[in-house]
Amino acid sequence: MRKPFLKWDPKYLTADQKRQRCQSPEQLLKFSRRDPNDFLSRLVTMDETMTRRQSSNQWSGGIAAHPTYSKKFRVQKSAGKILSSIFWDQDSILLIDYLPKGQTINAGYYLSLLVQLKDILKQKRRGKVSKVVLFLHDNVPAHRALTTQRKLAYLGFECLDHTPYSPDLVPSNYRLFP
Repeated sequence: MRKPFLKWDPKYLTADQKRQRCQSPEQLLKFSRRDPNDFLSRLVTMDETMTRRQSSNQWSGGIAAHPTYSKKFRVQKSAGKILSSIFWDQDSILLIDYLPKGQTINAGYYLSLLVQLKDILKQKRRGKVSKVVLFLHDNVPAHRALTTQRKLAYLGFECLDHTPYSPDLVPSNYRLFP
C-alpha cells in the first residue's frame, strides 16, 4: 500500500517484481535445505531504522526537584531522530552505526560500514570464516549501487535477494526496538 494523498492505494507490482517475490524465498530455502546449521552460521542480516535520540532530561536533587512537584520547569527540545544501521547474525549483534546528524547514507558511507563489518567478522568468527558470508540487506539505492556490489564481492560476501516491496518485517523491527 502507498499513501499518495489522504487515502491508501494498493501498490501494484510489475510482472518482474512478482516473479522475484517468488524467486527470493526459493533461493533462501535452497540454501537452508542444503545444511540448515551451515546456512544460519553463514547468514548476516542488515537493516536500517529510525530511532529517537536519548535526550539528557534526567532530573536529580530529590523529590522536590522532580518536574511534577516543582512549580516551574522548562520543556526541553526533542533530541530528534537518528538513523541507525544494525548488522547481526544468529549469535549476536555485530555492528550498530548511528548516522551523524546532517549526513545521508550513500554508497561511500555504506562501503565504510561493510569494511567495518568484515573486520568485526574476522574477530568474532575466528576459524569460521572459511566459507562465503551470506549477506541479506534491502534494496535501497546505496545497497544496489555498482560500487557496493563490487565491494561485497571483494569482501567475500554473497548477496541474497530481498523481495521488492516486501511486507515482511525483519527481526530488528520486532526485537531491537520497542
